[in-house]
Amino acid sequence: MRSRRALLVLITLLVSATILGAFRLVPIDSFALRTRTKIVVEDAVYFNKDKPQEVQRENATLFSLVRNEELDGMLSSINYVETRFNKDYNYDWVFMNDQPFSEQFKTNISSAVSGRAIFYRIPEQYWEIPSWIDKAKMEKSMDFLANEGVLYARKVSYRQMCRFNSGFFYKMPIMDNYQYYWRVEPYIRFECDIPFDPFQMMRTNDYVYGFAMALLEDKKTIRKLWSTSLEFFETEHPEYVSKSNSLKFVTHDSDDNTFGSRFYNLCHYWTNFEIANLDFYRTAKYESYFRYLDKTGDFFYERWGDAPVHTLALSFMEPFDRIHYFANTGYFHNPNVDCPQDPDIYDKLHCTCRPAQSFSPLPWSCSHRFLLADEAEKAEVAKDNQRSTVVNGE
Repeated sequence: MRSRRALLVLITLLVSATILGAFRLVPIDSFALRTRTKIVVEDAVYFNKDKPQEVQRENATLFSLVRNEELDGMLSSINYVETRFNKDYNYDWVFMNDQPFSEQFKTNISSAVSGRAIFYRIPEQYWEIPSWIDKAKMEKSMDFLANEGVLYARKVSYRQMCRFNSGFFYKMPIMDNYQYYWRVEPYIRFECDIPFDPFQMMRTNDYVYGFAMALLEDKKTIRKLWSTSLEFFETEHPEYVSKSNSLKFVTHDSDDNTFGSRFYNLCHYWTNFEIANLDFYRTAKYESYFRYLDKTGDFFYERWGDAPVHTLALSFMEPFDRIHYFANTGYFHNPNVDCPQDPDIYDKLHCTCRPAQSFSPLPWSCSHRFLLADEAEKAEVAKDNQRSTVVNGE
């Protein structure tokens, strides 16, 4: 009996040593032992899950810029995204923060996602206020905007976020692993099923950008953004303007169809939901545009948002047929929802939003303008093709 017990003890010790040896090179915490392996690579912490091999996935990730105190809101968003879409695909989810993520945040979030959760701390140089910003001027500008009733007028962190989302998030090394991203913010909802893979749609149709809602920007926050953009695209780099651009979405044209005669109508893609090809931001022309904007300091002196920055870059540099409106998702971001109006679509996608409350038909929505401008552009292309056929005698 004793020899049998001794043998069992010896076997147990050997098995334990083998297991410990297998994990010797990988840092492990108690949560990882229960569920996943925790691997520290540079500034990123990965929580790995086995992914079903039979699922065809694109080279893509979900992406959230989020703080520890937004845990409840992020968990709510994850629930909607997973239930309506990602449970069938198990895409990675990259979480970024300018502060270290708490263990509570990582544990709860990792348990909620179906794929791999990746936590990345943003290096200070990409978040902090640049040394060349005149802080006295910034304070004075914030006071001015506050007196005008501008939302987030005094929030420095909001300005940092907008600047980061305009010119830095795609430069984080962790994003080098992906071609596409889908941005998700805390407390958003998808109130309809998404029975297809938007990432696959982006790739197969060669889209560079997708959105769910478009609306008007507060002109008090971007007083000089349009004129600065015109300087860049008209004077500095006219070669960056695509011949088949999508400027009709953002401009009112006069009879004289030159850059200077165009007036920004304040329409922009609402970037709290965006699905995009990261290669668009990685181009020299986008980088040059961002740097030109950044050197003005108006991400801080005014309150330039990443939404109009992305929108204007796309409008000058990309045609309509590379930008896609993701309708019928039931997407909600306070205070707006985009809800299907067609009863058959509503029922088929198991929607729970209220069609009567949909944002798209409202006067301050620009979604309808995008569709109209897109159709107008297609009509012009068709006419040009017809003329070409007649001229060439075909």
